[in-house]
Amino acid sequence: MGETSLQTWRWVGDQAILREFRGDGLARRNESARALYDRLRELRLVEVEDVVPAAASVLVLLRAGAKPPFDLLSALENEEPTARATVPREPRVHEIEVAYGGDAGPDLADLARLHGLDERTVVALHASTQYTVGFLGFSPGFAYLIGLPAVLATSRLATPRTRVPAGSVAVGGEFTGIYPRPTPGGWRILGRTDASLFDPHADPPSRLLPGDRVKFVPR
Repeated sequence: MGETSLQTWRWVGDQAILREFRGDGLARRNESARALYDRLRELRLVEVEDVVPAAASVLVLLRAGAKPPFDLLSALENEEPTARATVPREPRVHEIEVAYGGDAGPDLADLARLHGLDERTVVALHASTQYTVGFLGFSPGFAYLIGLPAVLATSRLATPRTRVPAGSVAVGGEFTGIYPRPTPGGWRILGRTDASLFDPHADPPSRLLPGDRVKFVPR
């Protein structure tokens, strides 16, 4: 089976379908991706093994030998997948205190210098936005936050650190995020929080979920 006449999705291998959203504005594309993800979860299609959302796309993994059913293709071909069968979950707002700079934020000074700003301005800009959790990835509980002021967008480190402390608040490209546990990582670390973001025994285990809002509060 090839692509549909609308060409809104494409096969990735034999048992996966990728639906990408194009156009201006990452926030708008991510909203469409999250709406499609919610819709596919509501459908509970037996042919679908898993649905994986990303910044501006959704990957649908089919069960071995399954063919995509009509309801799946209909949802994938919807140009504006915003309608939902149930009342959408009210987004939660999380205020997270951050200690910026110093030992907690070893890359703050370099990031400020790269953009011709002082450290105080970088902190003010980073904390001025209410971010949206676009999707989870990289490691359990790691939320990619959308809404970073464009002037702070910064490439990852050329050589990633072998260990980034838990709670590190960092910038990677046009995203910001918080490392929920110690892991290697190449994002630019601006500060650190004591907030607990992932508990494998909780339901759900991740404190931050797609669609939630995050506000950083300097301390």
